[in-house]
Amino acid sequence: MPQNADNVLDHFELFRGPEYQQMLANKKKMFENPRDPAEVERIREWAKTPEYKEKNFAREALTVNPAKACQPLGAVFAAVGFESTIPFVHGSQGCVAYYRSHFSRHFKEPSSCVSSSMTEDAAVFGGLNNMIDGLANTYNMYKPKMISVSTTCMAEVIGDDLNAFIKTSKEKGSVPQEFDVPFAHTPAFVGSHITGYDNVMKGIFEHFWDGKAGTTEKLERKPNESINFIGGFDGYTVGNLREIKRIFGLMGVEYTILADNSDIWDTPTDGEFRMYDGGTTLEQAANALHAKATISMQEYCTEKTLPLIAAHGHEVAAFNHPVGVSATDKFLMAISRITGKEIPEELSRERGRLVDAIADSSAHIHGKKFAIYGDPDLCLGLAGFLLELGAEPTHVLATNGNKHWAEKVQQLFDSSPFGKNCQVYPGRDLWHMRSLLFTEPVDFLIGNTYGKYLERDTGTPLIRIGFPVFDRHHHHRYPVWGYQGGLNVLVWILDRIFEEIDRNTIVPAKTDFSFDIIR
Repeated sequence: MPQNADNVLDHFELFRGPEYQQMLANKKKMFENPRDPAEVERIREWAKTPEYKEKNFAREALTVNPAKACQPLGAVFAAVGFESTIPFVHGSQGCVAYYRSHFSRHFKEPSSCVSSSMTEDAAVFGGLNNMIDGLANTYNMYKPKMISVSTTCMAEVIGDDLNAFIKTSKEKGSVPQEFDVPFAHTPAFVGSHITGYDNVMKGIFEHFWDGKAGTTEKLERKPNESINFIGGFDGYTVGNLREIKRIFGLMGVEYTILADNSDIWDTPTDGEFRMYDGGTTLEQAANALHAKATISMQEYCTEKTLPLIAAHGHEVAAFNHPVGVSATDKFLMAISRITGKEIPEELSRERGRLVDAIADSSAHIHGKKFAIYGDPDLCLGLAGFLLELGAEPTHVLATNGNKHWAEKVQQLFDSSPFGKNCQVYPGRDLWHMRSLLFTEPVDFLIGNTYGKYLERDTGTPLIRIGFPVFDRHHHHRYPVWGYQGGLNVLVWILDRIFEEIDRNTIVPAKTDFSFDIIR
């Protein structure tokens, strides 16, 4: 083998060596039941046809590569946004390893989360003992101020009662009686990560506002002039929440960010490990009851939470991951109306700069066709921005999108002449998207890292926007909300357009007559 201590080869080169190529060929021949290459190629080509697309879209009992994750992932995302809070997932260790690695690979930060380590015996007899021991270990080892409990499939299939288990654990002395342990049932076999986020947010507010599972008196609301802000499940939470704080600061708004995880996933390297950093304090979570209004930046991340908050007397307003000029206008005007604060000149100038940037680059984007996939709110925000740019969001797909979402996307299409030939696909997956890209091709694809396989398969250039993004670094530090965020998205789109122009005009004396220095 060519690998040795004096000449360490990266995997890019190592596995292309003759020894590895021979090993892989033998593995394929002996163990992979190989088929005739001509037959494989015939099927591959057939899977690109309208005939195959019709069969693909007719399937009902199979999902292939869904563009969503499971509820507990969203539960963990919400929990870490509160001060010194550790997520406690009642289920198996393997599930929790997935959540931690998923976030660490996207945010490039350690992600703390614990498990009740349920195994076969707990699946048969119930996980009460795992809860009792797990809460005690978590409380004593990690010194949190709050433990937020959620569930995985195993605990939900056998019907473990979180409320009863937590009360029993307190009676057994696992944590003090007064210690905050909010909970939410988050079965991974229904809904998605945005459902899990919603369930945990609702559970935390019910805990603090409604008597902590019947152990204290309910809080009495005393309205004030502040507002609450909920960002939702957002891969750009670091950049976005900081941008919202800057905007609210410029407007002089009194506010509380609920589930503020912008610091925990952007900790400095200064010699100190921070298991907890920043976050909404528990006092703020309780006092959020007294705010005059609550704003959700993502409607479909708060379908249960906002009605709960409204029932406590708040005015509520929901947006759909606003990206671009008109969506930001709508957001800022709503904040101004609710708070009575004027939109400052600085933000007006930022708006003008974004309009100017769009005008500078419109010739390169106008008329381009895009396919978009991701979470429902993100898809709405990006589709609206593309229409604003004069582009066509030809295919908009959300595996976790519902009928109501699809109707809202169609209304967006109907509002613009550029939406005339656009289609929305709720509940579909990335194998459906593959058929669309082959049979109704577009110029660019917008989505998360998993779209790179669609790019390789169909040749459609991928613009990475969404969650997760594993194979590019630090985009989560940049906002996509606000006028500045719209500018960032515009630049990402343009960069890929120009890269494709260069790639298609690079052959000397054949295509390089358009290989220009100036674009």
